[in-house]
Amino acid sequence: MISRPATAEVRALRRIGDTAPHNAFTDLVRYAGRWFCAFRQGRSHLSDDGVLRVLTSSDARSWQSAAVLAEAGVDLRDPRFVVRPDGRLQLLAAAATGTPKRFRTVTTVSGDGHRWDRPQPIGEPDVWVWQAAWHDEAMYGIGYATREPRFVRLYRSEDGFDLRPEVDTLFSGGYPNESGLIFEPDGTATCLLRRDGGTATAQLGQAHPPYREWTWTDLGVRVGGPALYRVPNGTLVAGVRLHDGAVRTAICAVDVARGRLQELVTLPSDGDSSYPGLAWHDGLLHVSYYSSHEERSCVYLAEVDLGSR
Repeated sequence: MISRPATAEVRALRRIGDTAPHNAFTDLVRYAGRWFCAFRQGRSHLSDDGVLRVLTSSDARSWQSAAVLAEAGVDLRDPRFVVRPDGRLQLLAAAATGTPKRFRTVTTVSGDGHRWDRPQPIGEPDVWVWQAAWHDEAMYGIGYATREPRFVRLYRSEDGFDLRPEVDTLFSGGYPNESGLIFEPDGTATCLLRRDGGTATAQLGQAHPPYREWTWTDLGVRVGGPALYRVPNGTLVAGVRLHDGAVRTAICAVDVARGRLQELVTLPSDGDSSYPGLAWHDGLLHVSYYSSHEERSCVYLAEVDLGSR
């Protein structure tokens, strides 16, 4: 369920990515004292010409292009940053080819956010590792099957490249797919899982090491493009697309104990939107996301004051 009212405020909003007909599917990280925002550019939401654009900024206000990753004949989609223990920055994305599209997870690494290796395939064909996070010298990723049968799978890797199944079927039923994943200081893993079949209600999962036994709570609400972040005072927040009433991108507090989302603030958004990246700096939650409320799909950077949270 969604509870209201909102208790946060958008302090600043800037359009930072608008050079392609369609700019979407973002992630955001603060790395080496700078901001980096990655997203897909293409002709349309599902066009076959997707490239990954990486922008950088020193102040989250003025942005410059740091890199463009492209592969001939490949639609590169949905980049996700992972800061590695060795100090390098890693990107996970999907490479889509053919008609109908087949998906393969690819990854690339950079030591400065500007120069990136050529994307290389990892994981298994037709299982899209959509989100990953490091914990206790291992990287964990949650991938979803892009063909029947539909399921999500938990992967583990000691180097961030050799992804091996840790839990073959983490969740099934209702077409589970995109996910947000974080690890608490005590080792607890939390997953916010999108579903698009059946009731299409999101699931909130938790597990303790070694992450083979999970408990799931139905949140009773449909979400898209989920991202999770634990702010310094301990509040767990989610960036999601909400579908109750007007479709919108929102920041919500996640109440694990009660199994609910509390909408804190609605970001300026409409229609084709969401896929946020979340990062904290100078007392504000910085949110990258995309929206089509200004006639076409563009990427935005919002600075959100969570108030007492």
